Amino acid sequence: MKAGFTSYGFDVDPEKIKHLEEGKSYIKHIPVEEMKLLRSNGGFHPTADFSHLKKVDCVIICVPTPLNHYREPDLSYVLDTTKMIAKHLHKDQLVVLESTTYPGTTDGDMRTILEATGMKAGKDFYLAFSPEREDPNNKDYSTSTIPKIVGGYTKECLKVANALYSMVVQKTVPVSSTKVAESAKLLENIYRAVNIALVNELKLLFDRMDIDIYEVIEAAKTKPFGFQAFYPGPGLGGHCIPIDPFYLTWKAREFDFHTKFIELAGEINTYMPYYVVEKVVDGLNKQEKMTTHSKVLVLGLAYKKDIDDTRESPSLKLIELLMQKGAEVDYNDPYIPHTRKMRMYDFKKSSVPLSRTCSNNTIAS
Repeated sequence: MKAGFTSYGFDVDPEKIKHLEEGKSYIKHIPVEEMKLLRSNGGFHPTADFSHLKKVDCVIICVPTPLNHYREPDLSYVLDTTKMIAKHLHKDQLVVLESTTYPGTTDGDMRTILEATGMKAGKDFYLAFSPEREDPNNKDYSTSTIPKIVGGYTKECLKVANALYSMVVQKTVPVSSTKVAESAKLLENIYRAVNIALVNELKLLFDRMDIDIYEVIEAAKTKPFGFQAFYPGPGLGGHCIPIDPFYLTWKAREFDFHTKFIELAGEINTYMPYYVVEKVVDGLNKQEKMTTHSKVLVLGLAYKKDIDDTRESPSLKLIELLMQKGAEVDYNDPYIPHTRKMRMYDFKKSSVPLSRTCSNNTIAS
């Protein structure tokens, strides 16, 4: 809207629509003042009425791409949204997918649905993929200053999509196809997942060797070239790194290829919450306490500091595992006063204040 576009925000959650209509924000890093300004200017229209799709020239899809219980891609949100768009698709409309997925989703799965209308991509409408590159609470970069990768189904599709994003970001990075754009996003996340797994594995090893992994990393990063510091943790969180690499792992099977690095990294990172629980149990044993009925306080529920996003947070898995062992688990996170129902968890807990009584708890952070 700041670039002069009239914008519609589509969602199936009536509560979110209500908040936005009232000029409220349910996302911490989007200030209420900014949302109120968008609404008062009349250029932003939150709605659950998808018939308004026929009014717009450009449609950007930003929906979840989770894994199912078998750690396989769940494209239902992408495909259901595409089917809805197909009902209102009109000539010269641009459709862009931003959700992370495996190569071939845009020019394969989505294009098939959209072309079932009788219109052809690159001729009657335009089709592109441009991955989101958000980093909540990053003080150095915003949506407009992060370079935007753009890939089109055809050269004309790329030209139209690139023209759109050039209006709202400082720099675009055009690539030759939607598959290259999809693959670039996966590479970014796989790079981080594999390197985090490396330091997580070294954490496990150095723990046995009585070596401080953090001191090792601080020493290593003094090298001015050829090294980037990654840090161990209780597991991976966020909507990208714990999930996206497995989209490529799944797609690779179609080509008789086994992605060993990705799957090994996944095994190590998935194990980390279990390792933390083992350390908690060891700590309780040293105090001659059983896990059952012990009080455990988890510091931080979000997947990274100073945000209110709990998606795939390892803290959720920690709470689940500790409760399974009979512990009485609370959490403290000033950014998340109450837990909400998620796809896999529904703890119905509230953040407890830090006080002297917390000193009687075992702390897992």
